[in-house]
Amino acid sequence: MKRMIKGVGVLLALTLLAGCERAPTQTAAPAAGKSASTDAGRKKVVNAVNRPELRVKTLDGVMFDLAEQRGKWTLVNYWATWCGPCIQEMPELSALAAMREHIRVVGLAYDEASEDELRAFLKKHPVTYPIARIDVYEPPKDFGAPRGLPTSWLIAPDGQLARKYTGPLTASMLDEDIARFEAAKAK
Repeated sequence: MKRMIKGVGVLLALTLLAGCERAPTQTAAPAAGKSASTDAGRKKVVNAVNRPELRVKTLDGVMFDLAEQRGKWTLVNYWATWCGPCIQEMPELSALAAMREHIRVVGLAYDEASEDELRAFLKKHPVTYPIARIDVYEPPKDFGAPRGLPTSWLIAPDGQLARKYTGPLTASMLDEDIARFEAAKAK
């Protein structure tokens, strides 16, 4: 019996660790008509939604509509209060949102915590960007359930999905990707 309980405990710990990945992986939707391929060791996959939609009510009672962010780069970030890497990246994303006029960030709490619990958590871990609580059982259809946390989607100013990340991000990673996308578009 002790062996079975220990085995269940190990399995539970491994499951929790797998759900909170540290190494960022990036995926992007290839151009129309192209198949999935490998690019410098990063797997690219076709995303069914090239221009995702998102409309959520934030904890401060304001509606966040992704369509209203056109003209700006927007980062949609799934996170949870229990996810260590999510908490580590929050100050970085907060600074990014505060210091870059051309970038918007919205945090989607993929967590079963109540709105009051999220507000209390955010008092200890304040951010400068809006946070919305989403239903883990019915996440926004164009973003779905993440395979690991944190998971983020970079949306280009024209509303197209530019890149999906699984794992913590830094401002320099996003700046580099945005510069690369803008340089490719200018060609």
